[in-house]
Amino acid sequence: MSDILRPDICVIGAGSAGLTIAAAGAAFGASVVLLEKGKMGGDCLNYGCVPSKALIAAAKHAHAIAEAKTFGVSAGEISVDYKRVHDHIHEVIAAIHPNDSEERFTGLGVNVIRAAGRFTDSRTLVTGETEIKARRFVIATGSSPLVLPIPGLDTVPYFTNESIFDLTKLPGHLVIIGGGPIGMEMSQAFVRLGAEVTVLEAFTAMGKDDPELAGRVVDAVRADGVTIREGAKVTKVAKHGRAGVRVTVETDSGEDTVEASDLLVAVGRAPNVSDLGLEEAGVACDRSGIKVNAKLRTTNRRIYAAGDIAGGYQFTHWAGYHAGLVIRSILFRFGGKVNNDLITWATYTDPELAHVGLTEDQARQRHRDIRILRWPYAENDRAQTERATTGEVKVITTKKGRIVGAGVVGRNAGELISLWALATSQKLNVKALTGTVLPYPTLSETAKRAAVTYYTPSLQSPWLKRLIRFLKLFG
Repeated sequence: MSDILRPDICVIGAGSAGLTIAAAGAAFGASVVLLEKGKMGGDCLNYGCVPSKALIAAAKHAHAIAEAKTFGVSAGEISVDYKRVHDHIHEVIAAIHPNDSEERFTGLGVNVIRAAGRFTDSRTLVTGETEIKARRFVIATGSSPLVLPIPGLDTVPYFTNESIFDLTKLPGHLVIIGGGPIGMEMSQAFVRLGAEVTVLEAFTAMGKDDPELAGRVVDAVRADGVTIREGAKVTKVAKHGRAGVRVTVETDSGEDTVEASDLLVAVGRAPNVSDLGLEEAGVACDRSGIKVNAKLRTTNRRIYAAGDIAGGYQFTHWAGYHAGLVIRSILFRFGGKVNNDLITWATYTDPELAHVGLTEDQARQRHRDIRILRWPYAENDRAQTERATTGEVKVITTKKGRIVGAGVVGRNAGELISLWALATSQKLNVKALTGTVLPYPTLSETAKRAAVTYYTPSLQSPWLKRLIRFLKLFG
């Protein structure tokens, strides 16, 4: 070996978790080596959150034109230049890229190595001709699209979330395998831009979300024109015509086929654990990712894992949360434990769906006696002005009113969930919201109105009515 590096921290992977750890470590004066064999910024910038939301934004503009007549505005016939949509997506990526670039992190004092690395023992990582013997290692290699072993899939062209944004021509008929958040977001975006779209889901669409709230999303996506077939297990795929695909599904009614021009596989993501030398490093893993304890340490105490690779939620903001815990543990030795009750997530369909904390089922198991508070968008004046009345706020509290979870389905749900995330993380009681003055008219008022319903049963109390009658005696 021609070179041996001995940094305080060696980070493998320049996605959300890795970049946050590298930047924070360098800012506190630690020596940091950052390895990335692919694109800086990881999945979120290049293939996930950023390009998907850019596509959704374009689709929302197309939908807004279609809706304009409702408001007395005529914008003419919708025309979509999908090549320009493609360019918009990549312009957004390019605009954000400098924040995640090699140049920026080199400027911060991080030693960036654009290559893969592999552990050769419990204390050593090798990349090219260089050995790295860091005080602490952090594996943050993320995840990749999961591709199921569907017969015939390897014989046809198909997209994943890592390639769908390279399209420069709008699909004629796009078939999406998978009815989770990615499938729902992409199906609605493409149908609004003018494509025919069919979603094939083996079980229930949006099956991991609150079924009550998720049902509103599925209904809305269907109303936009997407064909969603639940309970449709894909059994094989074959070529159809010159460039199309034929997808065979098995349903309760028997076998059926769907013919389309393009295919998107969106059935989830798998952790990137291969070719890291984990066995040599003494790091245990399974199909869900690297095994970590509550402080994100692996079975090798010198090595941490953070983000998608750590076998939990696969969200950019959750990776950032992991990063904060890891950097505190490495630098200050007091890193906290992962608290899954703080997790928030959002699906950016229209209406959006967002959630924080415990679900209704989880809350019933943990607290037995709970209260469910609700407020519909239809009873919100701002929602009425924008004709965005499809939605609801659903809040889960303990019997005494402590907020333990919340879900929002409706316009700007991804923004509105922030208030509930704060309430959940700080273990606030609904009284904190009922006493908050919010601007009118805003969608945020739905939070206060939902919180006030906690006290509705008290209004029927005979003791309260007697007290009011008694106080009236004093004028």
